[in-house]
This record gives sequence, structure tokens and C-alpha cells, in this order.
Amino acid sequence: MTARHNASPPPAKTWSGRFSEPVAELVKRYTASVPFDRRMAAQDIRGSLAHARMLARQGIIAAADLADIERGMAQIESEIARGEFAWNLDDEDVHLNIEKRLTALVGDAGKRLHTGRSRNDQVATDIRLWLRDAIDQILALLAGFQRGLLDVAEAHAATPMPGFTHLQVAQPVTFGHHLLAYCEMARRDAERFADCRRRTNHLPLGAAALAGTTYPIDRESVARELGFEEICRNSLDAVSDRDFAIEFCAAGALLMTHLSRLSEELILWMSPRVGFIDLADRFCTGSSIMPQKKNPDVPELVRGKTGRINGHLVALLTLMKSQPLAYNKDNQEDKEPLFDTADTVIDTLRIYTDMITGIRVRADNMRAALAQGHATATDLADYLVKKGLPFRDAHEAVALAVREAEARGHDLSRFDLDELRAALGEVPGAAERLDADVLAALTIEGSLAARAHPGGTAPTAVRAAIARARAALEKET
Repeated sequence: MTARHNASPPPAKTWSGRFSEPVAELVKRYTASVPFDRRMAAQDIRGSLAHARMLARQGIIAAADLADIERGMAQIESEIARGEFAWNLDDEDVHLNIEKRLTALVGDAGKRLHTGRSRNDQVATDIRLWLRDAIDQILALLAGFQRGLLDVAEAHAATPMPGFTHLQVAQPVTFGHHLLAYCEMARRDAERFADCRRRTNHLPLGAAALAGTTYPIDRESVARELGFEEICRNSLDAVSDRDFAIEFCAAGALLMTHLSRLSEELILWMSPRVGFIDLADRFCTGSSIMPQKKNPDVPELVRGKTGRINGHLVALLTLMKSQPLAYNKDNQEDKEPLFDTADTVIDTLRIYTDMITGIRVRADNMRAALAQGHATATDLADYLVKKGLPFRDAHEAVALAVREAEARGHDLSRFDLDELRAALGEVPGAAERLDADVLAALTIEGSLAARAHPGGTAPTAVRAAIARARAALEKET
């Protein structure tokens, strides 16, 4: 067991004995990370305490040293919480700032804390602890966002609107069904973050600088105390790779891409030329010159911030692409993109959940839009096929009917039975297959109701899908 000694003043730099001149002030500012990595202070303290307890259990440091370390860390935690901790750029990062303060408080016990570890495995551990906490927060917010979508979808399970392809009216859907598409995207986003959490939740501590340590450490006990599922199995890999951070940024980029798509639709739907929805005033701004304006700033910013998150993903991929094993200083650049991705995703989910549940739906405008694009033309083709006409013949007959409806300046669904028979043109066998029930098939409600299979847009199918989604969400959370 290591004997205790009287405290001695710490060196000016951890590596100062090797160098004959101090670090230049510009280099100091250029290389320091404490302005942004200090946010990992809580995780650094948690990791250091677990490491110190393991050292004491293994007889590598004395029990009295551990008591001093725990006492000093408690004071540092309190100082940070009160905003009284003196962060020092000379100490480069959060890890050295805390270690130097600990040594100042408890003397040689603080110097013994770093036994059996390196900043390389310490940093990798802190990042994983921090990211694990961020993912847990994101998963909770994603569940709330999905619940918000399901609430609005349930209220509008039978509210018809145009479904679009190529931004052209295609077929009738319900607004509830439309929102369920984004609920499915959010569900997959949650799965990706959960998968990322599992791979993040491996303990690097014990890898030391790159080759492990000669001390008789117990990595598994540290992993259990910190809640890691297992230890990193290779010391070189443990300290040098940041694939878990890249994976997180990829999941964040996909989530933001999904929200950006929804934002684009909200912006279009809110336009007076479309008028499908209105957003609550608290998510919009006015114009400095045009008093009538109500601008959808939040969805526009989500759309814009998505580009920044995509950039962070590319930055981290580029950061790692040419690094030889093991640790390199390049990896200091992993934190700002990672932190900003997490912050942006968290803030976006918070505001989006509130915004989506406050949407005012203009159902009359949605229905009116369905009368402008021959939305039930496919239903007419399906009707003819069910009556025995080959699909390609049915397709051609309905295309002729649509052309005739456009020539008359009205929607296909406004034909009466005789007009519709005439409009089918000279496609053999088409007109005579029409009966009076075809008119019901051409209505919006008829079109919706006919798609009652799982995943379909019939109100009954939408309500069943909402129930399944709620049950799955409650099970997962």
C-alpha cells in the first residue's frame, strides 16, 4: 500500500519537467478546452471517485487517501454548483482543473488520484458518461414528442386532407394518418439513440494512455459502480476511437432531418395559399415593415439548424478518418460538435412537442383542396379493375375521364353516372362496368374507408395504429 507523505506544491504543468520553456500564451489559448469541456465536470468527478474507490479496494492507495479525495471532491462539487469554482485556462481542461483544485484542498492524496489512469482513458470515460446522460434525456423527450403527435393524430383520425406526391394532389389521406408517418420516424430515431447508448455504455477507464497499466486494477468493479454494461476490451481502441460520438451525431442528424421535413410541411401548410393549419403565436414572429405578416420562425430555424447538425456529423467523420492508433490531440475537437448536436436536438424536441400539440387545423381548407386534384381517380381505376377490366385499360379510361373533367373545369368526383360513363371514352368494356355504387367510391369518405388494412389511411385503421403506437410507447418507456 502506498504510504502517505506531506503535501508538496504541484508543478506548474503536469509535464513541466520535460520542457525548458513555458507554453506560449497563444498556444495555451489555442489548445485549451476548459471553456467548453467544463460542462463534463459532474461526470469527471463521478468517474474519479469510482476510480479512487477501486484503488483503495485494491490496496493501491490508502483508505485515508480515499477519504481525503472524497472530502475534496464534495467541496469541489459544491463550489461548482455555487458558481464559485475558479476555472483556470493554465490548467487546460476540466480534468486538470479539478485535479489541481483537489490537490490544493487535500495535498498528496489528490496527487495519488491519477494512479493507474491517463487523461486519455479519463477523457474517454467522461465523454461516454456525459453522452449517456444526454441520450437518456433525448429518449425521454422523443417519447413526449411521439405522445404529442399521437394526441393530434387521434383528434384528426378522420380529418381528410390531400396526400401528395411530387407536391401534386395524389390521393385522400387523413391528417391523423399523415402525422403517424412522423411518429414512425420518431420511433426509429428512438431506436437508433437506444442502440447508440448501448455501444456508448462501455468503460474505457483502465486503458490508461494506450497500453493498460501495471497496477492491479479492477475495471469490472468500476464499470458496475458507474453503470457501464461492460468494459472496453482493447486498450488502444478504448482511448482512440470516437465512433460512439459519430453514431450519436448520425442519429441526431437523422432526427433533425425528419423534423426538418415536418417543418417544411408546416411552413407550406401555414401559407395563406394553402391554409391547412395555423401555428400558435408564441412560435411565430412578425415583420419589421409588413404589419400583416405572421412568420413561422421556429420551423424555419429547425430547417436551418439541421444543416449545422449535418455539418457536425461530417466534422467528426473527417476528424477520425486519418488518425493512426492510438490517441491524438485531434480528438479534443470531438466535444464541441458533440455538445452542440445534443443541445440542439434537446432544445428542438422540447419546443417541437409544444408547437405540434398547439396546431390549429383548418379542416375545411384541407377538404376543399381535395376537390382540386382529382384525388379519387385511383379509386375509379380500382373500381373498374374489381369489375373485371384489366388495370392498364382501367388506367387509360380514367385518364381520359380526368382530361374531360379538366376540360369542364371541375373535379372528377362531380360527374354523375351518365357523364362518367361518357367520359371514360372508347376504352372497350369500361363504361358498361360502371354501376351507381361507383359514385360512393369516388367520394372522399369512400376512398378513405376502402383503405382499412393495417397501415392504411381509413379512420378505423388510423385509430388502431394510434392504439398500437401508444401501447408500444408505454412498454418501451
